[in-house]
Amino acid sequence: MAQLLTDAEIAARLGQLSGWTLSGKEIQLVRTFKNFVEAIAFVNQLVEPAEAAGHHPDIAISYNKVTVSVTTHDAGGLTNTDFELAAVISGLG
Repeated sequence: MAQLLTDAEIAARLGQLSGWTLSGKEIQLVRTFKNFVEAIAFVNQLVEPAEAAGHHPDIAISYNKVTVSVTTHDAGGLTNTDFELAAVISGLG
């Protein structure tokens, strides 16, 4: 099982990610798009990197707003894997 990060490690890693916030035991990114089609196009871009990592975010879609939440469920909190995936997601359109 993946090792949980300490609060200090989480804060340091979060400081390296633009737009991500800490929400309990997960990190979240909220992106707003011009319309629903653009929001869905962004969500579709998440599939390949999530599958490649074997790590899947929780996604909420509300018309033109997408909220991506990442945590390591089986570890019960945040691990390096979460921040690695978040960095990839940050680079998507």
